Amino acid sequence: MTTSELLLETADPGQPNATGYRVTLAADAIDVIAAQQLRYDVFTRECGAVTPGPDGLDVDRFDDLCDHLIVRRRNAEIYPRGEVVATYRLLPPHAHDTDPRSNALYSHTEFDLSALERLLDSTVEAGRSCVAAEHRGAAPISLLWGGIARYMQLTGYRYLMGCASVGLADGGGNAAAFADLVLDKHLAPADLRCRPHLEFVTDGIPRPRRAVVPPLLRGYLRLGAVVCGPPAFDNAFGTADFLVLLDMQRLDPRYARFFLGDSWANAQRGTTA
Repeated sequence: MTTSELLLETADPGQPNATGYRVTLAADAIDVIAAQQLRYDVFTRECGAVTPGPDGLDVDRFDDLCDHLIVRRRNAEIYPRGEVVATYRLLPPHAHDTDPRSNALYSHTEFDLSALERLLDSTVEAGRSCVAAEHRGAAPISLLWGGIARYMQLTGYRYLMGCASVGLADGGGNAAAFADLVLDKHLAPADLRCRPHLEFVTDGIPRPRRAVVPPLLRGYLRLGAVVCGPPAFDNAFGTADFLVLLDMQRLDPRYARFFLGDSWANAQRGTTA
C-alpha cells in the first residue's frame, strides 16, 4: 500500500454517505485480506473463475503494489470495522520503477501496451473491481467512483486505465454487441490502440438487439473514456476484457458531477469545494 494516508473516511462530502456505506483506502493487511476475500467470493464462488491465491482469497503478484479502495457497510455487531462490500484496486506509477512501465501492470498480461508507454508515467491502473451481490445498488458504485476521483485528485495523475470485463455466460453475444458499440462510438485514436495477446474474436457470434453494459464500464464511457482496440479473452475468468483509458482532464461535464461528486467538479472549475 502506497498512498493510504491520502484518502480518509469519505471520497467526497457530496457523495451519498448517509446510506450506511463509506469509502476508504485499505489501511493495513487486515483490510487488504477483506478485499481479497470479497474478490474470491464474487469471482470464484459466484462466477466460477479460476483465481490465484490460497483457498478463500483472490491474491496475485500485483496486490502488494496497489492501493485498495474499499466500500464498507456499517455493521459493527458482526464486523467491527464494517463489512467490505465493494473493492477496486489502484496501481499508481509511483509504486514501481519498472522499465518499461507496462511490464509492471496487470493489463500487460492481456495486451501489448506499447502504444500507451508514453502515458504510463501519468497513469493509474485500476482493476479487480467487484461488488457483493446483495449490495449492487447505486450507493456502493457511486462511492467507488467518488473514491477514484479523490484518489486521482490527491495523487495528481492524469490517466486512469484498466481492463473492463464483460461476461461470456450468454455465449459471448453481449460482449460482441459491446465490441460493435465500441467500433461505432468509443474507439480510441489509432495511436492509442493496443492489440490483445489472445483476442476474443466476435465474428459469427449472434448479437442481442442491444448490448447490456456493466455499471462500472458504463460509468467509464459516460465520463468520456475510450476503448483501446479489440477485446482480449480471459480464460481464467471467462470474460472478454476491454482495455479502457480515461483522461481525467477531458471528462464529459454532463456526467462528471454525477459520477465523481461536487469536489471534483469544483476543482475542475478552479474553485474549492
